[in-house]
Amino acid sequence: MKIFLVGYMGCGKSTKAKQLAHRLDYPVIDLDVEIVNKSGKTIAEFFEAFGEKGFRDYESEMLKTYNYPENCVVATGGGLPCFFDNMEWMNEHGETIYLEMEPAQLVSRLHNRQKRPLIKDLDDNQLLEFISMKLEERNPFYRKSKIIINAFDLDAEKLEEAIKKAQS
Repeated sequence: MKIFLVGYMGCGKSTKAKQLAHRLDYPVIDLDVEIVNKSGKTIAEFFEAFGEKGFRDYESEMLKTYNYPENCVVATGGGLPCFFDNMEWMNEHGETIYLEMEPAQLVSRLHNRQKRPLIKDLDDNQLLEFISMKLEERNPFYRKSKIIINAFDLDAEKLEEAIKKAQS
C-alpha cells in the first residue's frame, strides 16, 4: 500500500512519514528530497532558477513517474496536491492522508523560513495571514484526501489506527 501524506508546510509530513514508515516497516520517500537529489538544486534554488511554474511542473512529473515500491509512505510537498491532477492521481494510486493543522499552530512550527521560498521574508503576523489565505485556497484540494486527521500532537500509532479504520 502506498500512503501519501499531504498538508501545509510545517504540519509534519516528513516527520510523520518517517515515523509511520518505521512503524509499518515500509520505506519512506520524501518527494522534496527526491527532487533535490535528482535536480541537484535545493527547492529554493529550483524556485529561483525556474519559478513556481517550473517547480510545479517538475514536482508533478516526479510524483507520477517515481518508481515507488509496492508499499511505502510518501511525504509530499505542501503545494503538490493543489496543482494539475496530482490529488486525483494520488487517490487513484494509494491512500491519501491530510495532516490538518490550524494556521496559528503552523506559524509556531515554522521557525527556519530561509529554506522555504514562499515564506522566507515574512514575520509571524504576516505569516499567519499568509497561511490563513493559502489554506483557504488549498483546503478544497487537501480535503479530497481519503483520511483527514488533526496533526497537532499526532503520533504514528494514531495515524496507523486511522488508516486501518478507513480500510475496514
